[in-house]
Formats: sequence, structure tokens, C-alpha cells
Amino acid sequence: MDDIDNVVELIEKQMNSGVSRLKVQVTDAVKEGETKKEYHHGRCDVGSPWAKGTAPNL
Repeated sequence: MDDIDNVVELIEKQMNSGVSRLKVQVTDAVKEGETKKEYHHGRCDVGSPWAKGTAPNL
């Protein structure tokens, strides 16, 4: 497998597990073949009530 196949496989695994959005960053801070997952609380889309600070207090 080449690098592109590895990246596609990682993305497919995340999508199949229910992840709807990914931010992929390439870095030398993590060993080759290793991944790091961080959780982001909420979706702050540009123009959304959350991004504007006008979301209702649920």
C-alpha cells in the first residue's frame, strides 16, 4: 500500500465509525504510522448561530 491508500483507509474507517467531519494535518510531531485524535465540542460553521454567538441556550 502506498501513502495515498493509507490516508484513504484512515478516512474510510473514521467515516464508517460515524465521524462526519475530519481535519487532517500532516506533522513531524507524531511518529510515522501513528495517529492522534482530538475532539471538538460542537460545530462552529461560518455564519451559524454558534459562530456568531447568537445560539439559543439549550
